[in-house]
Amino acid sequence: MKEAAYRVRGKVQGVGFRWWTRSRARGLGLAGTVRNCPDGSVEVRVRGREAIVDAFREQLAQGPPGSRVEKVEEVPTGPVEGDTFEIVR
Repeated sequence: MKEAAYRVRGKVQGVGFRWWTRSRARGLGLAGTVRNCPDGSVEVRVRGREAIVDAFREQLAQGPPGSRVEKVEEVPTGPVEGDTFEIVR
């Protein structure tokens, strides 16, 4: 299993990015969270099989229609808790 955290930067707030991310993650069977950050970025914490987490990261780089992802960077993370993928406010 792989645990990772990503900071997604660009036009990623106000475009349904969190809901799109949750839908994609749940469809892939991943656990974790997604939340808006005060600086306008989105933080994604995820746990799952390594190949699936890596593929998910590539999907984050594309984003939903209406978004404009400029950068996806891996950031340090602690343990990802739970068995589902949720939006955190």
